[in-house]
Amino acid sequence: MNQVSIQPPRPPPQPPNADPRILHARAITVANIDRSLRNNLITLYSKSNLLSYSLRLFHQISSPNVVSWTAVISAHCNTLFALQHFVSMLRHPTFPNQRTFASLFKTCASLPSLSFGLALHSLSLKLGVSAQPFSGSALIHFYSKCRLPIEARKMLDEIPHKDEVCYAAVIVGLAQNSRPVEALSTFADMKCSDIGSTMYSVSGALRAAKELAVLEQCRIIHSHAIVTGLDGNVIVGTALIDSYGKAGLVSDARQVFDENLSSMNIVGWNVMLAGYAQLGDTKLMLEVFNAMEARGLVPDEYSFLAILTSFCNAGLVSETDWWLTRMKVDYGLEPAIEHYTCLVGAMGRAGQLEEAERAALTMPLIPDAAVWRSLLSSSAYHKAPDFARSMAKRLLEIDPHDDSAYVIAANVLSNAGRWDEVAEVRKMMKDRRVQKEGGRSWIEVRGKIHVFFARDRRHERMNEIYAKLVELMEEIGKLGYVPVWDEILHEVGEWEKKEALWYHSEKLAVAFAVVSGAAPPGKSIRIVKNLRICRDCHEAFKYICRVLEREIIVRDVNRYHRFVNGSCTCGDIW
Repeated sequence: MNQVSIQPPRPPPQPPNADPRILHARAITVANIDRSLRNNLITLYSKSNLLSYSLRLFHQISSPNVVSWTAVISAHCNTLFALQHFVSMLRHPTFPNQRTFASLFKTCASLPSLSFGLALHSLSLKLGVSAQPFSGSALIHFYSKCRLPIEARKMLDEIPHKDEVCYAAVIVGLAQNSRPVEALSTFADMKCSDIGSTMYSVSGALRAAKELAVLEQCRIIHSHAIVTGLDGNVIVGTALIDSYGKAGLVSDARQVFDENLSSMNIVGWNVMLAGYAQLGDTKLMLEVFNAMEARGLVPDEYSFLAILTSFCNAGLVSETDWWLTRMKVDYGLEPAIEHYTCLVGAMGRAGQLEEAERAALTMPLIPDAAVWRSLLSSSAYHKAPDFARSMAKRLLEIDPHDDSAYVIAANVLSNAGRWDEVAEVRKMMKDRRVQKEGGRSWIEVRGKIHVFFARDRRHERMNEIYAKLVELMEEIGKLGYVPVWDEILHEVGEWEKKEALWYHSEKLAVAFAVVSGAAPPGKSIRIVKNLRICRDCHEAFKYICRVLEREIIVRDVNRYHRFVNGSCTCGDIW
């Protein structure tokens, strides 16, 4: 007579948030706990942050298998204990699988430990599991965290069966490592390969679009999020708000914000605050802040950074100081160096140069390069050569290779006619082999990004661009435009001065926008620049927006400039 194998009864299923100790106790009372159940309990204990219980349970397993070892490694994946358990696993000996490697690569990414991660990659290659989905996507994340985005992208190419997790890891990694063009290209490849999107791949693509400030790409990704049903996700929604805000469309950012208001957390509110702060719109920024508090959300240091940035951009010293004090006294938050930089910057913009320097030297934190760079820019605006030289010296003590220190100081000194000191600054720059970063501007037209450099003649429509620019410069001259020569050195001849000013990268971008039809009536011309917009271009754009009867929006390295009806929203302070 055949005997029927009777399995020990399992404990009844429990809700996901049940205490694993209760499940463990019930399992003990109803049956002998086998290895499989212990493995599951180890995972439950780790998810409940009860690591001592998971380790104790692991040691009760007489012959742990690869699942057991992987469970205990995963439980400690953010600590060195994971690597120690892995070494013990190899000595047992037990061979790891792709899930084991996935946890180990996560450990190496969080520590970070490049050397151990490379050794693990080598071992995974030998065992033939490096290109499997779990280990492959974890490897991509590891290389991205170690700032090796090229290796992360290569890893994606080695995975034969790519899924949405692998693509998301690459897109996020490229975006986080300032490779926005490659991130958007990978996102496009993913869609062409008919791979599904996740909230991470969409938010990563939006981050890339935000860095480039490309509005059309933001809209395309937004449409994709709506089609895939991801637009209601809080992570995607926050990324959309940030992307529209960084593209200068704060009204669109606000619309997305209002649509997702019920699910917005403090991060989403802070991003909306930052959008208004970038433009220096203190009124709407304070409205959002008050609404946030009315909903019971407690402002954090990022909320106050947005507020202080807004008042700093508006050049309002007393308001900046008041909010910095309120942050400390009313909310018990300790300001970071970025918060104090806003106060120093506001004072500098208002012309209170000596007071701003005193504030920088007496604040409870050691001033960093950003503080002195802010004051150096303020000294240039207020044409204070002695102060500029002093601030440049302080900045160069921190970073001797900061090209902006040499360039701004030389410009201020040349404007004051102090040519010997200009020559001294330029010689110092040459001796230290510091190269000035080349200015470039880009504009998006029908989904394609066009990049321009000063006096650029590489574009296929350059003849049209130059002709249109000459036409524009002649037209604004009739309206009263006078060139600003501050940033042209004295030994340059009059014609060279004119050519150097006329053919700056941002002016070429505006001319291309006109000849390409990128800005039909009623549409804004949107330009992104990698450096601070120069004074002459800033002055010229006030007149060009009148000639074209178009709004011109320029995002430079410091802030947004919105030129409308002959004036800029920055109030000529940037």
